[in-house]
Formats: sequence, structure tokens, C-alpha cells
Amino acid sequence: MKAIIISRYGAPDVLTTAELPDPIPAEGEILLRVKAFGLNHAETYMRSGQWGEVAQVTGIEAAGVVADDPSGRLAPGTPVVAIMGGMGRTRNGAYAELVTVPAPNVVPVETGLDWTDLAAIPEVYATAWTTLNDNLAVQPGQTVLVRGATSALGQAAVNIAADLGATVLATTRSQRNVALLEKIGATEVLIDDGRLADQLHARGRAVDALLDLVGNSVLRDSLATVRPRGRVCQAGFLGGLAPVADFNPIADLPSGVQLSFFGSFTLGTPDYPLSSIPFADLIAKAEAGVFHAKPVRTFAFDEIVRAHEVMESGTAGGKMTVAVG
Repeated sequence: MKAIIISRYGAPDVLTTAELPDPIPAEGEILLRVKAFGLNHAETYMRSGQWGEVAQVTGIEAAGVVADDPSGRLAPGTPVVAIMGGMGRTRNGAYAELVTVPAPNVVPVETGLDWTDLAAIPEVYATAWTTLNDNLAVQPGQTVLVRGATSALGQAAVNIAADLGATVLATTRSQRNVALLEKIGATEVLIDDGRLADQLHARGRAVDALLDLVGNSVLRDSLATVRPRGRVCQAGFLGGLAPVADFNPIADLPSGVQLSFFGSFTLGTPDYPLSSIPFADLIAKAEAGVFHAKPVRTFAFDEIVRAHEVMESGTAGGKMTVAVG
């Protein structure tokens, strides 16, 4: 099979195309013929070596068809999406024509979406849905702030939070993104200067729940932004992976404020089964245009270096996908 491999750890140009043996599914695995895959910031960390030694073939999500299911549960040709299950980290991932995936990490789907459109949904919408419904327990009428909203995950979160009946505040670092975020469901867009707590307190705005995708660089400010007994969920590190220096819960964690973390690498595990995520509903809303889930850009398989350059530059403006074959 044709695959994109990490030839060594480093910049985007370390990604090269190679011929590898076709993988054979073991018991409890499903072999997928990949039609398209989504691009994720996690893959830049894997490629660069920031996450240590990882699989030769990266890629944490895929859309395609079943090539072989040894259990007989899914017939060959069944359309599916797949997320994580160690893809790209402990086992070869989706940047290939074929990939084996643990069965719990594969979901059969029915859709009229193009493969490259379908590939834009699994990772970011499953993660956004879980953080908003589980970690943040968002209810209709609450005010939710999505910090880092112009990212692919951030836009999915704005879509879903608005659909849940919340008042959605969204942040961006650039004025040019305001219209986009308003179009996808944000009631108000804030320019993130690192001091959101001051901005919102000056306006007398109370935030019930905050999804922080910027990460450790703004964590203290995010905790100070929500109301007493509010919730903060950290689920991204757009601001970098450096830890929070000298974090002290007594000084930095307001009384009653709940802080949690969600890592999408847990999706498909017994604690976070994919069966609990309403993929059919998420895909149907993308088809109907309720969710603005269409990728902002699609690349060919042999354009992967350019795709990673765009992703790493922070100029993508949303989810990007790659067509296979």
C-alpha cells in the first residue's frame, strides 16, 4: 500500500511517501480502506518529535470503507469513520491507503457527504460534543465561552454549543475572524488579548462554562473568567505545550470553580465509548447545514507537506482534510 511516513522527526518536509506492506487485521481489529483523513494539530506534535517516539505512519482519524472485519460484524464496503485507538501513536495511523483500527474505534455511518467532507467531522465533533456535554454539562440558556474558537475544534464547539441552546461567546486573536464566528453561532466575539477576565468583568458578563483550547499559557485567566461554581475544561494547547509555572490551587483556582481536562485519545475506550456519541445526528446536521462543518481546504495525498505547513502556520481558518487515491 501507499503511505505517508515520518522519515525522521522534524519539519513538515520529513513526511514522505513510501510503499509499505498491506496491514492484516488481528482479532478485535478492522481493516479500513481509507478514502480521506482529517488533519489535526496532534499530528504536527507527532511528526516533530515533541511527543516522543511514535508510529511511522501518523494520522488519528479516517473516513473510508471496511476492507475486512474478521469478526463479521461489519460487511466489506460498509462506510465508516475511525478515531484514535492508538492510531499515529502506538500503531500506524490514517495517512495511508489501508489502516487497521481497534473495532471499538470504528463507527458505521450512512451519509451522502463526500469523503473529504465526512473526514472533517469525526475527531473535532466527537471531542467538542464530549467536552460540552460531559465535562462542562452545558444546559440551554447558559453562557458558554469557547477560547480558541477559530481552530477546527473551536468552530465545532461553537456549532454544537449554539445548537444546545447556549449563548456562545467566542474568542479570536484577529478581527478578520469575527464575521466567521458570528456566522457559525457566536452571539459575541471577543479579541483575545490574554486578559479575558478583565474584558468580561468590565462588561458585567457572567460565563457559566469555558472551553479552553489555547491551553496552559492562559489557564489562570480562563479560571478567573467564569462565574463562581462555573466550569472550565481544557482540551487544547494552541498556545504551546509549556507547563503552567508555579501553579498553586490555593492561589490560582477560584473556590468552587471546576477545572477538568479532556484528551480525545480516550475516545473509543470503555470510559468514553463511541456509542455514546450521536454520530448520526452530528453528520445529519452537517449535511443539513446546521453545523458549518465543511473543510476550509482539501489537499491531495501528495500535498501532505504543504498541508502541514499551512496547519503549522495557524492560517488555515478551520478544518482541513486530505483525499486518498
